[in-house]
Amino acid sequence: MTSTDMRTEAEDSGPSGYAAARLRLLQEGARSGPPRRSALAELTDDWLTGLFDAGAEKLRGVSLVAVGGYGRGELSPRSDLDLLLLHDGSADSGAIASLADRIWYPVWDLGLDLDHSVRTPAEARRTAGEDLKAQLGLLDARHLAGDLGLTTGLRTAVLADWRNQAPKRLPELQELCAERAERQGELQYLLEPDLKEARGGLRDATALRAVAASWLADAPREGLADARKSLLDVRDALHLATGRATDRLALQEQDQVAAELGLLDADTLLRQVYEAARVVSYASDVTWREVGRVLRSRAVRPRLRAMLGGGRALGGGKPAPERSPLAEGVVEQDGEVVLARAARPDRDPVLPLRAAAAAAQAGLPLSLHAVRRLAAAARPLPTPWPAEARQQLITLLGSGPSTIEVWEALEAEGLITRLLPDWERVRCRPQRNAVHIWTVDRHLIETAVRAAEFTRRVHRPDLLLVSALLHDIGKGWPGDHSVAGEIIARDVAARIGFDRTDVATLATLVRHHLLLIETATRRDLEDPATVRSVAEAVGSQGTLELLHALTEADALATGPAAWSSWRASLVADLVKRVSAALAGDDPEEPEAAAPTAEQERLAIEAFRTGGPVLALRAQTETSAEPSTEEPSGEPEPLGVELLIAVPDQKGVLPAVAGVLAMHRLTVRTAELRALELPDGVSGSVLLLDWRVAAEYGSLPQAARLRADLVRALDGSLDIAGRLAERDAAYPRRRGIVAPAARVSVASAASRLATVIEVRAHDAPGLLHRIGRALEDAQVRVRSAHVSTLGANAVDAFYVTGAEGVPLPGEQAASLARALEDTLRE
Repeated sequence: MTSTDMRTEAEDSGPSGYAAARLRLLQEGARSGPPRRSALAELTDDWLTGLFDAGAEKLRGVSLVAVGGYGRGELSPRSDLDLLLLHDGSADSGAIASLADRIWYPVWDLGLDLDHSVRTPAEARRTAGEDLKAQLGLLDARHLAGDLGLTTGLRTAVLADWRNQAPKRLPELQELCAERAERQGELQYLLEPDLKEARGGLRDATALRAVAASWLADAPREGLADARKSLLDVRDALHLATGRATDRLALQEQDQVAAELGLLDADTLLRQVYEAARVVSYASDVTWREVGRVLRSRAVRPRLRAMLGGGRALGGGKPAPERSPLAEGVVEQDGEVVLARAARPDRDPVLPLRAAAAAAQAGLPLSLHAVRRLAAAARPLPTPWPAEARQQLITLLGSGPSTIEVWEALEAEGLITRLLPDWERVRCRPQRNAVHIWTVDRHLIETAVRAAEFTRRVHRPDLLLVSALLHDIGKGWPGDHSVAGEIIARDVAARIGFDRTDVATLATLVRHHLLLIETATRRDLEDPATVRSVAEAVGSQGTLELLHALTEADALATGPAAWSSWRASLVADLVKRVSAALAGDDPEEPEAAAPTAEQERLAIEAFRTGGPVLALRAQTETSAEPSTEEPSGEPEPLGVELLIAVPDQKGVLPAVAGVLAMHRLTVRTAELRALELPDGVSGSVLLLDWRVAAEYGSLPQAARLRADLVRALDGSLDIAGRLAERDAAYPRRRGIVAPAARVSVASAASRLATVIEVRAHDAPGLLHRIGRALEDAQVRVRSAHVSTLGANAVDAFYVTGAEGVPLPGEQAASLARALEDTLRE
């Protein structure tokens, strides 16, 4: 039977005819999705029009209006009917009431849910002004029967009211969406989601339509219509499977709903739902951010006009937006991270990661335009990645909670799977485990966020963060996900550019990421064989340290039921026992490497002139393993090697670090050691071998660096004051909340000096502050070994007292506490 036949039957036979036609339509296997929803709406339109016409023959100034989802022509099998009987007030109230009864009662008799009202246009507008939900429903008003002019007039007035009131109503709508999300959770992660009410569901999609109708802002439209259609299709199947007007996709009904949609299984169904919800959620984030920007701009304009005396900005146009540099090719503008005007994504393959890391570190969102430009223009990274790309990924992962929003922006435009192709298999993958509260991909990011809190506990925070990102990557493959994950981790780590040793460590961490928690809770720790088996699997103290931190981060990111003080104590006990089993002889003091000819030449020159001598030399990265890719052109720049030789004196470390900070040079690695001069030359020279890179812009000239260093050493350059002035000149950004600095004494690490280990968030001037604190403590720095891993500084300082011997235990502990206090100020 055709749609026309069904409508004719409904018109001829009244409610029973409509019910039969409706049933046949819903049982048609060939028609589903938007065609069925439209056909059901048309069938219902014809039936209700017949009811209206039969009761309103002698009435004028009356119309029947569909609102809400029915107004949009989207009727799911068990959707309610949202109707407004509109009248101009000229007809007798009894006649209007009688007409309403002639329409409402047949609907109720069929067991259909009905949301109904009887109002004049003025009453409808007044109700909309008082009730936001009513106003949203009227935005989708659609004429069914009666006086078309009456309906059209109301639609025009309601839309005009909405646009005029948008600065007030949109914040209310945003708050309503936020409250609903707090109650219902995020659709893209729930095992039993509410398709309508959860964040990223159909209510949010409707809210985005309302924002667009305001003309104040609009949602990113790519994929949004398909996402909304997908959620509506699932709701249709849910209604047919259950026979109820429900929006909650319960576990026991998912297989049946999947079969109704022709999907493989319930996991495929959930992944489809999560994909759609992610599109809606991302569009909501971008849209509400744009709404806030527009409203702030409107609030500023009157004040700006008053300040300018009612005139226009210089040049007759709007004032140029303030742009603050964040990194090379990346700036902050109007609360978002955008690309600099001179940025060239087509020539700078690291730019997507650099922009993402800068945004996460600043605690700011990546602008939609910037992400889309990067997705469209950025060329692929070479294999293996250049060192800067690896560092930027680590910085992004180590930025804490702000990583999540930036990662989602990259993922929405396909940049994550372009960087990490294996990510596609875990993207939106559900976890049918009551303990897990996230999908696999979100769990991996949450684990990295948790691991960022523990970067002060480990010597290699870069390996901790990357292992957190990859530890469950094998869940996209059949079999034991730890075994599959080990294989994937080896490939990904090598592609990212880690050397063979680090690749092996990462593979071990992924393979055994469940080892500590499972052994601690399921095995007898008093049995030597238990400890011995864990020690053999882990292999080294460094890997054990990383595995301990990864275990806790993984559990905390899983959900509240996965970690407790009891579990933490069991794991800590196991780690202590395994550490003892792994312990060997006390580490020996490493022998100093012989100076190169250039280092020796600089040292002699510094001794001869009595002042600092320096040399800048560009470095390029050499791959630890042969690449299977075609050569991609010139070697990737790794930074610049800065060699400085200075006659042994106090204050060298803070002076050099301060000068570099003044010139906006980031210290990637740094070594400081005393160098004995060749035979026949009496004296000692400090040699600093550092690798630096410009935060943005070009490197300063060597002569300029040397001149400032001379002034810093003789006390005529106020480095602390200059750095403070520069910080004050730039507005403070919200940024991330980094873990507190951690300073410790590495006992038995050296017999010749006391080793002070510092783990802190890297920031301009950090090494200068550490150097000053050590100088103030009147200790001598025999050597320093500084490295920056992403956004984490991991530094070791070999210090002695004035007599050149290690510090007594209490003095060393006191120094560590004082240095930690200084870094927390």
